[in-house]
Formats: sequence, structure tokens, C-alpha cells
Amino acid sequence: MIRALYDWTLSMAEHPRALWVLAVVSFAESSVFPIPPDVLMIPMILAAPHRAWLIAGVGLLSSVLGGLAGYAIGAFAYESLGRPVLEALGKEEAMAAFNETFNGVGFWAVLAAGITPFPYKVITIMSGWTGLNLATFLLTSVLARGLRFFVVAALLRAYGAPIRDFIERRLGLMFVLFLALLIGGFAVLRVL
Repeated sequence: MIRALYDWTLSMAEHPRALWVLAVVSFAESSVFPIPPDVLMIPMILAAPHRAWLIAGVGLLSSVLGGLAGYAIGAFAYESLGRPVLEALGKEEAMAAFNETFNGVGFWAVLAAGITPFPYKVITIMSGWTGLNLATFLLTSVLARGLRFFVVAALLRAYGAPIRDFIERRLGLMFVLFLALLIGGFAVLRVL
């Protein structure tokens, strides 16, 4: 099953509309969608390393725009949209206490969430809800997501074939590691 999903993702990565799919996934992941864009971006770069910078740029732009949508959810629609997303992640009760300290560390929170597997959408919504300075949020989002996507693109462009071979030989292990990182991100979220 994992092999079939991997092969399908690689075939989608070579599809003529793959950049549009990546843009939609990156945008949605930054505000409400649980699947990270890396799932599509990595195979796209492996399939077409000469397009690594374009792929990373599309991921960056759409992710930051999605982050602004998350910020707007927090700022303008917290009760109707933001609260249910955060409740689903088990964080609604901790929001009031976190609101008091968030803006003091907002730059670092956005930076960490933008680079790591920590759910970026939580930080985008919280940034809007707590009223984090929009310029700080936007610049930090560009920095964090740019680092994340362009470092991955650079590594895959430089070492794509060996990385692809490694992933394909150890696909089960890679899947387990990806799930562990994803679950770890949610576990850290529950602790905060």
C-alpha cells in the first residue's frame, strides 16, 4: 500500500498540473489542512530536480498566503472557524493562558512552526487571535517557510538520486519516520 501511494505521488509530481496541486496543498496546510506540502514537494523535486527552485517558490508563496488566511481566521473568525480547528487539536482550553505570553515570543513561535513538523496552522490562527503584529508574522513566515522549502529543494537538487534511491529502498522506514515526526509535532503541541 505504501509503495502504491509513493508511486502515485511520484506520478502526480510529474503531472502537468502538479504545481497547482502543490499550491493548493501548501495554502490549505497553513490554515486548516493536516497534510504537509512536503509529501508532494519532495517527489516533485526528485522527479524534476531542474525545477527545484520553482517548486520551492510555489510552496513558499502559497504557504505564506495560506498563513495569512490562518491569521485572518484567528483575527476575524476565531469563534466560528479558529476555535473548532484548535479544539480538534486539543488546544482550545490552553488558548487563554497561551494568549498572554504568545506575542512576547511570537517571532520564535512562527519561526519554529514554519520550519519544523509542528503544525504551522496552529501558529497562524493563534497569531491572528492574539493580534501578533502582522508585519512580524508575515516576515517571519517568509523566512521560516523559505528556509524549510528552499533547504529541502537545495538538498534534493544536489543529492536527489542518492536520496531517491535511499527512500525507495527504505520506503517503509521513511513512512514510519514521517509518521513519528508528525505525531511528535502533535505531541509537542499538546504539551504546550
